[in-house]
Amino acid sequence: MSTKRRSYEKGHKRKYLVVIDDTEECERAVHWAAKRARRTKSQLIMLRVIETSERNQQWLGVADIMKAEAMEAANKALDKYAAHAKKIARVTPEHVIREGDTAQEIVKLIDEDTDIGILVLAAGTGKEGPGPLVSGLAKTAGDFPIPVAIVPGNLSDADLDAMA
Repeated sequence: MSTKRRSYEKGHKRKYLVVIDDTEECERAVHWAAKRARRTKSQLIMLRVIETSERNQQWLGVADIMKAEAMEAANKALDKYAAHAKKIARVTPEHVIREGDTAQEIVKLIDEDTDIGILVLAAGTGKEGPGPLVSGLAKTAGDFPIPVAIVPGNLSDADLDAMA
């Protein structure tokens, strides 16, 4: 069972959680979530997960360099999407960087931050399907701790603005 959501209690504010990745459609999720957060007087939290691989002690120095590069890339991606959110909706997102399996880190963050009320993902438009995160989540949606909004990756800014 998941942790009780507290976003409507005194001193709390609902947060929209957007997972930042390298997909084309990620910007669609950020756009909708930023507009929605502004309209509902909520906050936006952006999560970037760095996938970790096993680190061999012999190659620890290389692993440290790779981790530093991944952190730099994660911060750069979060800054890029935060600038977009500020520009279109005048919201300042909270940044979170985690290491590990993306799906597991999403659930951990939701359990830790009881103000997170909605997970926002974007679905890919390619013939490969909606993407691994959306596909994986669909299998466990009935057990997920909060509602999930899936933004179609083919919607325009005007479409998203009208629905936010």
